[in-house]
Amino acid sequence: MTAFLPLAAGWQPTVAPSLTPAHKYWLMRPGALTAGLRQLGKMDLRVLNEYADGVPLDEARGMGLEVACPVWVREILMSVDGVDSVVARSLTPLAASHGVWQGIRRLRTRPLADMLYHDRTIQRSPFVCRRLASPVPFYATARRVQAEGDNGALWARRSVFWRYGQPLLVAECFLPGFWRIAEQGSAK
Repeated sequence: MTAFLPLAAGWQPTVAPSLTPAHKYWLMRPGALTAGLRQLGKMDLRVLNEYADGVPLDEARGMGLEVACPVWVREILMSVDGVDSVVARSLTPLAASHGVWQGIRRLRTRPLADMLYHDRTIQRSPFVCRRLASPVPFYATARRVQAEGDNGALWARRSVFWRYGQPLLVAECFLPGFWRIAEQGSAK
């Protein structure tokens, strides 16, 4: 098993005790997030962007890479019953996106879970979570898709999937509109 890396600044292995039970549940919920979202309502996925870039410090530390190492980035937005709910950012070394993680380039509008949860060679690190803020690279993407006028806190989690020694970092940010749906779902 791949040794788990030290935390990047701001990421915590536990949820802040002051958060609601819904926050605590969703920020540490195991398994495929898309399966959980589908239990709340009709889930749709839209690809926001896919591109090659140099990995920023925060994410480099999370994957054990050198800063500016070439990576493949995929950013998506998931909605539940038409409400923008979760923005996600996945990245892997560029060479791995042509090798062990090449499936990330062919997903189109399918969720990443389609390639992660049916392969016994894949191992997942424990979750870490935080309230997103600048300069975390994912913060700008989350703010860009956040509903206008909705300035609620952006809570995110991330973990690293490992396959044959190659990392795939997956970060998921729950938008403020999501928490209303989650609270309604838990009341059913």
